Amino acid sequence: MIELDNRHSLFRKSRGRSNPTRILLILALIIAGLYIWLGVERGDIKEAFSPTPTATRMPSSFALEAETQFKAGNLEAAIRAYQQAAALDPNDGELIAELARIQTYYSGLSNTDADARARLTEAKKNIDLAVEAEPESSFVWAVRAFVYNWNANPTHAGEQAGAIMAEAERSAVTALQLDSQNALALAYYAEILIDQLKYEQAFQNIRQALEKDSSLMDVHRVNAFVLESSAEYEAAIEEYKKAIEITPNFTPLHIRIGTNYRTLGLRSTNEVRAKEMYDNALLYYEMAVNINNRIGVKDPVPYLAISRTYSQMGEFFSAALNVRTALDMQPSNPDIYGQLGLVYFRARNYESAIPALKCAVYGCTAEESCEVRRCNEEVDLPLEIAGLPLTDGSVLYYYTYGSVLAGMHRPGLDYCERAVEVLAEVRTRFGSDTEIMAIIEPSEAICDSFNTTSQ
Repeated sequence: MIELDNRHSLFRKSRGRSNPTRILLILALIIAGLYIWLGVERGDIKEAFSPTPTATRMPSSFALEAETQFKAGNLEAAIRAYQQAAALDPNDGELIAELARIQTYYSGLSNTDADARARLTEAKKNIDLAVEAEPESSFVWAVRAFVYNWNANPTHAGEQAGAIMAEAERSAVTALQLDSQNALALAYYAEILIDQLKYEQAFQNIRQALEKDSSLMDVHRVNAFVLESSAEYEAAIEEYKKAIEITPNFTPLHIRIGTNYRTLGLRSTNEVRAKEMYDNALLYYEMAVNINNRIGVKDPVPYLAISRTYSQMGEFFSAALNVRTALDMQPSNPDIYGQLGLVYFRARNYESAIPALKCAVYGCTAEESCEVRRCNEEVDLPLEIAGLPLTDGSVLYYYTYGSVLAGMHRPGLDYCERAVEVLAEVRTRFGSDTEIMAIIEPSEAICDSFNTTSQ
């Protein structure tokens, strides 16, 4: 017999008793669901796997942008893009090496020793980071050879030049030990050998580089440099032109071609040929100007090169106009004031040369710089100029300034007092340089005749 338990029904479900905790939990879930739904509707909460508002760029994207900017001739933009790529992937040594390579080339567009030194120092720091990231990369070591070689310029490196050059050579050797077929390493090694005056070895290296890979701009550029160093200017021009075929917007190549043509013009004893060479130089400098204008780069270097060419041709008015164009681009650059002063000096416009050279050597007030720049008060900002320190690169401005002051001295003027001051600085720093001493001694003698001596 089945016993019936009145507590359980056999034919219907038990209603059970209400559980307050369960009810509160269900209500909380319902409220949370409504909150999330409203957040999604308003856009406060993003759905899972929905795309981000701005796509995250990959290092390769910035590297491609950098390469494109380099090919377009915009080195500054290329550097920025490589810096962004390197920040995203600091372990990609070859990418960082590309950054250092372009920074090194960018130093060649500097107008002052300080700017060039800063750019080269940054390149040197980056190439060492690249080696740390990829110590077995032949490419990275090759670029290190290039960067260190340019850093070994005595103007920038001083007493460390020899040690830095030795490190450049060690880097080239390491690159070739890692990959004996590395044309870039062979080319950069050739450049180092030229700077070490080892011409025969340099010729051997660059020939091997051309045999292994003649498609590289750097290989043709270095070959041109090797030829140029051997005074084979016409052959150098042809090699620079081959480099331009590979990178047609890389303006340093146009500048080098122009400079080689200008050298041929200066060396020519035939007036017709000299004029032809100068015209060719101006043509390539103008190409550089046009490239910069097209990509929106304000670079004074081509204008200063044009000015030097006109100055060699004796066309000082045109020379001054081009320096002024450069000065408009960089009105605070003391080196450009110095170059303007040299143009005035060569044109025998000594009155104008003095204030321009003063700005370059010792700096000048905003009022004085505006006098040199011929400021438009409605447009041009007044700028106080800091002078250049006395270096191998600026000594020309120093002794020219002293010479002009001495030559223009008259009783009642303070020109000789100023002249002996600047010439004494030159003598202290360059007393062992017989050529510079031969230049300043006549000016010192002029001021001696006025009983003016250095304090």
